[in-house]
Amino acid sequence: MDRTKAVACVVCLCLSACSRPDKIVVGSKNFTEQLILGEILAQQIERSLRIKVERRLNLGGTLLAHQALVAGAIDIYPEYTGTALTAVLRHAPETDPQTVRNIVKKSYADRFQLAWMSPFGFNNTFAMVIRKTDTQSGAISTLTNAAAARPWKLGVGYEFLQRPDGFPGLSSTYGLRSDGAPVTMDLGLLYTALRGGQVDMVAANSTDGMLSVLDAAVLVDDRHYFPPYECAAVVRSAVLNRYPNLETAINALGGRISAERMRVLNYEVDGHHRPLREVAGAFLSSLAAN
Repeated sequence: MDRTKAVACVVCLCLSACSRPDKIVVGSKNFTEQLILGEILAQQIERSLRIKVERRLNLGGTLLAHQALVAGAIDIYPEYTGTALTAVLRHAPETDPQTVRNIVKKSYADRFQLAWMSPFGFNNTFAMVIRKTDTQSGAISTLTNAAAARPWKLGVGYEFLQRPDGFPGLSSTYGLRSDGAPVTMDLGLLYTALRGGQVDMVAANSTDGMLSVLDAAVLVDDRHYFPPYECAAVVRSAVLNRYPNLETAINALGGRISAERMRVLNYEVDGHHRPLREVAGAFLSSLAAN
């Protein structure tokens, strides 16, 4: 979606928001993980505050979701620290998670009157993945191990070869060697190519649902090359002031969603085709039971 269309959509959302009754509006971007997190936030607020929640999920990309939040068309949505740093704040990438959190939290408060809640507990960054049969019984568990072991047939998305946090820097940091030119393909084909033997290492995302069912291993980024993309809810400060218990309700989710748990949730929706509300409700019930 281009900027003109994004702004037009936000204007429409704002016009409808002006006359809405007293309630909290939860939004999300337009991919599975965001939809799940948006629904989890909505149900958590409903359960904790006993207040009506309107869902405006599947809004679009980062630009539209952020503008909708700033404009008051939505009150809360899940975002990633690395995305906020580079795409919204136009800041150079940073590798230290605490540094990124501090910059984003202060800048959002000062510039947009938005508050970052406690991180959910997972980091949706790039993940280099190999088949478990290629780990040499666990001897290859880190990117340093992999680089020292041998060249790899790499499968990557189209952007990964040019991104500032993509293959060139990864190769330089670890001395990772490619067996021939990396094979570029649509992201949805990476795991099929890995499983079928066309490639033996892929640049995936750390919370991909397929990682919960595939016989694969995520290599540890032991030199912390990839920027952090910790996920947390971002909320309008005015809404936190209006509902004093809202921050406590949202922060109760802090640290409760690991990367492994997020993979399972993603696969429940994408792989098993379970409804969002059912998956989110089951997750929240499991938290209450523990």
